Amino acid sequence: MRVVPPLGSAIPLVGRVDELSRLRSALARAERRAAGAVLLSGDAGVGKSRLLAEFADHAAGQEALVLTGRCLDMQAGGLPYLPFAEALGPLTTTDDPVVGEAVRARPALGRLLPQVHAAPPAGLHYAQVPSAEAESLHRARAAQDLGELQLFDAVLGVLTEIAEQRLVVLVLEDLHWADGSTRNLLSFVLSRLRSQRLLVIGSYREEDVHRRHPLRALLAELVRLPTVERVDVPPFGDAESRALVRALADEPLPSETVADVVARSEGNPFFVEELLASCATGADLPAGLAEVLLARVERLAPETRRVLRTIAVASDAVAHAALAEVSGLDELQLDEALREAVQHHVLVIERGFYTFRHALLREAVYGDVLPGERSRMHAAYAARLRAKPQGRGHDARLAYHSMQSRDHSTALAALVRAADEAEQLGAPGAALRHIEQALEIWDTVPAADRPDGIDELKLLHEASFFAGTSGEPERAIAFARSAVETLGPEVDTEDAAFTWRRLAEALLSLDSTFDEAVDAIGRAWELVADAAPSRTRAWVLATRAGILRGIDRMDEAYWSAQTAVADARAVGAGGAEAAALTTLGALADSAGNPGEARERLRQAERKARDAGALHVELRALYFLALSYDDLAEIAPAIELYRRGIERAEESGLSWSSFGLGLRARHVFLRYVSGDWPADSEKDRPKASVSSTVTALLTASWVHLVVARGRFADAERLVADLRSQWHSDILITLAASTAGTELAGWQGDYPTAARRAQEGIGWLETMLPWALGGLRIGALGVEACAAWAGAARGRGDAKAEAEALAAGEALIEHVRECARRGRPRTGTLGPEGHAWLARAEAAATGLAGPADPASWEKAVAAFGYGAVYEQAVCRLRHAEALLAAGDPDPAAEQLREAHEVARRLGAKPLLAAVRDLAHRARAELPGERPARRAVVDPLTDRERAVLERVALGRTNRQVGAELYISEKTVSVHLSRVMAKLGATRRAEAVAIAYDRGLLTH
Repeated sequence: MRVVPPLGSAIPLVGRVDELSRLRSALARAERRAAGAVLLSGDAGVGKSRLLAEFADHAAGQEALVLTGRCLDMQAGGLPYLPFAEALGPLTTTDDPVVGEAVRARPALGRLLPQVHAAPPAGLHYAQVPSAEAESLHRARAAQDLGELQLFDAVLGVLTEIAEQRLVVLVLEDLHWADGSTRNLLSFVLSRLRSQRLLVIGSYREEDVHRRHPLRALLAELVRLPTVERVDVPPFGDAESRALVRALADEPLPSETVADVVARSEGNPFFVEELLASCATGADLPAGLAEVLLARVERLAPETRRVLRTIAVASDAVAHAALAEVSGLDELQLDEALREAVQHHVLVIERGFYTFRHALLREAVYGDVLPGERSRMHAAYAARLRAKPQGRGHDARLAYHSMQSRDHSTALAALVRAADEAEQLGAPGAALRHIEQALEIWDTVPAADRPDGIDELKLLHEASFFAGTSGEPERAIAFARSAVETLGPEVDTEDAAFTWRRLAEALLSLDSTFDEAVDAIGRAWELVADAAPSRTRAWVLATRAGILRGIDRMDEAYWSAQTAVADARAVGAGGAEAAALTTLGALADSAGNPGEARERLRQAERKARDAGALHVELRALYFLALSYDDLAEIAPAIELYRRGIERAEESGLSWSSFGLGLRARHVFLRYVSGDWPADSEKDRPKASVSSTVTALLTASWVHLVVARGRFADAERLVADLRSQWHSDILITLAASTAGTELAGWQGDYPTAARRAQEGIGWLETMLPWALGGLRIGALGVEACAAWAGAARGRGDAKAEAEALAAGEALIEHVRECARRGRPRTGTLGPEGHAWLARAEAAATGLAGPADPASWEKAVAAFGYGAVYEQAVCRLRHAEALLAAGDPDPAAEQLREAHEVARRLGAKPLLAAVRDLAHRARAELPGERPARRAVVDPLTDRERAVLERVALGRTNRQVGAELYISEKTVSVHLSRVMAKLGATRRAEAVAIAYDRGLLTH
């Protein structure tokens, strides 16, 4: 047998017929403009890369453009978005004019590809500005933004445009090492695959994606997308392993050796190769995995092993010049060592750089490096990086090698610069990781060696900002609190005020920490109350005005906002002025002056846009839309929310507090108005690093899930929301209302009533007499009325009394909310009046049949544009009319509700309307009446009675369900028994089943 057996890539692919077939099928679908994605999973060494290489050759043979990128181990630092940058890099050097024009048309790609001129995100200013103004201009720190969308749109856009001309295959390997920004971009692209000629393939190690791995949650979301499929690459079976052994061996091997290799490799092709390569004779196979991987390395020359250790420490592909400098070998020795390593398939050459053939091999070699040798090599790489800057990713690599060599002084400065670079690349998660490392080593670096202009307080501010922009509000608050704790008497007053204001703004991201935000902004104001006008003072006043408005200290809020405007104009702080104008607009709305409010808010929007204060601009747009929303002017409100969403996306603030708010209200108003978004739309909830952000997204969608009848999904979402009820009042409302509706549609009225009571209790702890109690209470009263009616029908006096008591308590709470609640505009709006009318109508049905006139008022009250809720009220109105013996108007209400339910796909409502129409013998458009056999002697009414008797109902219960008297039920039942020749009820049921007159 050869000393150096051939690589697996040098022989035809063994096995993998099914996996390759599925990849080719996905490619064929993409060629037919059905874009898709494949997630390829398998153990390390199982042959994922070999399979992808075979598939890439096939795709290239089909004239597809194949773009490939790989992730690196996270500990190695480097660039965010690395696999995308590597994959898209060739687009900048191609001679194809279509590709070149597609790249040049998207300057945002410059954040990813150095060859493309990068434009800063819209609205952001990178000029030198005073620190307080930079807070809003450069970063909009109060915003919990992601800052990535411009780049995301550019990546998807360039792939889509190229795919118009030719099939594109994007391959991303080793996603288990992907940084957060890469995961976000992958999610963005995959969730927008539609009709492009585009196939995306991502591979990852299954065993590395443990329960708490950040990729795990993303995979769970991605596999639910209709365009994504998962392909597992399992270990070889014995037959395939034997075939691989024979293909790799240069000469026949003894059957015992083949069997030993097959058994020891456990179906892993890489282990097969290494086991065969570890010995020349096929005997004395090494024992453990590390021994398998190192056995062949140990047979190489000492200089070669030294070069391998040097490359392993680099943790990345290495240039020849770097090896010459770090390894300590002369040129001849280095050339011979590299030649031997490449010939023995330990190293491969990619784009002129040396790297290990497999990551497992690099890990094994790195683990074998002695601690002192490892530290010296890391220090040598760091020295080379200091002497020869290497462009993007330079500081992240320098920080990594300096940390590993314990040169914390160099590492600290490099980490700060790497965080700045990651921020400008739109990768706040990577920036946060660098700042956290800087904080960890801060105390180990002598004061004289720390970077100029950087102190621990600034690092904590940075960490708070990046945590917020990464969608982790809880961690943003924790870092802001730590910053406050570091304040000492030596800290400048304005810096201290800034720190307290930063804490207040971080605390505002969660309703559960609002009270603490009031205290924090109070401390900030105490520090600058007697100071002359300044940017810091203007911002403190503007923030204070917004917070005081939230706790109904309107006069103080108005004074703070007016003073903030004056201070801001005196010192040229446009962002602070816009923030204060927004609060003045909101205050005008609260005073019942919508015209003035809207004028102020439009002025604030223009001022914020001119100042580049993106977060303030979104806040102004949000309150402007809310001004219309509160007065039930749904169409202009939806349009303004949509405009705000577009602006958030343009500026990369989709995940800001107001970016989320705009999206949530937009989705909810579409739900209310009967313009339901599709499940595939981008605003549906996805996994997030922050459970609170995920819950906020879920809160905006859960009502749609319930109304569409996806009860299993709804149960899970409601359970998630209930666990987060204390985080935000929107989550509290969604958990309560959706949970109550879900139980009500399922007929579990006691649970529905209990969830309504529980939700009101939650609200009372957060905001007494909150107007959300109107909706929760109304749904609860409806559930109690149905509960009481069912109890009366079966003669359960105890349950009826319990239902009545719960319903009466809920309706009293609703009335008190209407009387004592504090509407944002000062008076109860159309939505509040509608839910109050619905609650009152439901209450009339607690002790007996509901009042049709009350339900008629509820139907009219929801006529402001709440299409779905009005349809539900029409169903309840029809029930009341039928109970009152008025079938014709009931049929009309059912037809109206039926049309809405069918159009929206509201399955629970549609089923309830059909059932009631069937019982009332009312015809519905497009619904075929049930057919009967010609020999069926029963009338529709007689069959309806017998069906319920078969279910064990009493005459009284049957009458209640069919809206007829108990005596009439008895008459119908007597006729049934006479027609069927039965003498007892049970006998009539049995005969009906035998004749096929009853089928369920």
